[in-house]
Amino acid sequence: MSGEGKPGPLTRRGATEPAEKSSRSEIDAFLAEARALAPAGEGAGRLIMALDATMSRQPTWDLACALQAEMFEEAGRIGNLDIQLVYFRGYNECAASRWVRDASALRKLMTGIECRGGQTQIRKVLAHARREAAKKKVAALVYVGDALEEPVDLLAARAGELGLLGTRVFIFQEGRDPQVERGFREIARLTNGAYARFDASAAGQLRELLRAAAAYAAGGMKALAGQRSPGGQLLLQQMR
Repeated sequence: MSGEGKPGPLTRRGATEPAEKSSRSEIDAFLAEARALAPAGEGAGRLIMALDATMSRQPTWDLACALQAEMFEEAGRIGNLDIQLVYFRGYNECAASRWVRDASALRKLMTGIECRGGQTQIRKVLAHARREAAKKKVAALVYVGDALEEPVDLLAARAGELGLLGTRVFIFQEGRDPQVERGFREIARLTNGAYARFDASAAGQLRELLRAAAAYAAGGMKALAGQRSPGGQLLLQQMR
């Protein structure tokens, strides 16, 4: 992933500086395994699942690993779903897998990633999604995180470009930082997507949100309307 510039060597307060050599070998291993996966099929809905893998995110990363199979399960009730995993962490580390339609393959990729300190790189996630959507329609980008450490105006511009390509952004925030919420809501609004807050101690909240997003990516608004969970209805109300 490239084309968005390189951020300075800043880390969150209290985060440890990543070991460059071990970080590089781990990300290389991730990319090698991602390339080896069987490519996704044709005619399926496409969803990019993007995760903040900086140090504070380890508990939520583990939770997402446990729940991602349910996204495939929910989408399977409606149609097919191809998912691409994108993550960032450390200093200027941002990587994307191939498109896959196999929950076990995606889980294997996710469990091989260790969270490391660093700033958010949401602009790279949005720019990558824009490039993917320009090649072939991407129904949804799901982003899970707890921080926003980049200029909101820059992210808004990227989100607007993505929205013009018909990709809706679903942003799920852990925590209650009001500044983060304002930025996240603006990104969701500019793509005609949706925002929701969750508590990592309550796995059911994130489960509902991920299943609802997967339903939309696989079957559109009709499929999302069929989600009777509170999480699904919350997303639907914002998108009408």
